[in-house]
Amino acid sequence: MNAPQIIKTSTGEELVVIPKADYEALLHALEDAADVAIYDERKADLKTERTLPADVTMDVLRGSSRLKALRNWRKLTQAELAAAIGVSQGFLSDLESNRRKPSEQTSAMLAKALDIPGEWIEP
Repeated sequence: MNAPQIIKTSTGEELVVIPKADYEALLHALEDAADVAIYDERKADLKTERTLPADVTMDVLRGSSRLKALRNWRKLTQAELAAAIGVSQGFLSDLESNRRKPSEQTSAMLAKALDIPGEWIEP
């Protein structure tokens, strides 16, 4: 990084001038820090003692709901998982998009069908 140039305005405000490459490097570092913050926030949201598989975590970080990420990890379609737990595909879609929350019974059925710990399913 090159030494910055300090310029004082007529009101006494100090401005810093840096090369564009240095500015872009700073932006990149800020974006990386923001990505880490998003990861930490989403990880804290999981509220689980057991660590999710890396593929599930990456899918969640890309914006999928946890349920959708788990279904994708198990390589199931919505229709297949819905049939396995005895609900409609539309209902499962609502669960995956967080338009509806699963009951305790539905959560238990999802956990069993996905062969995962129950705590991985959001209540």
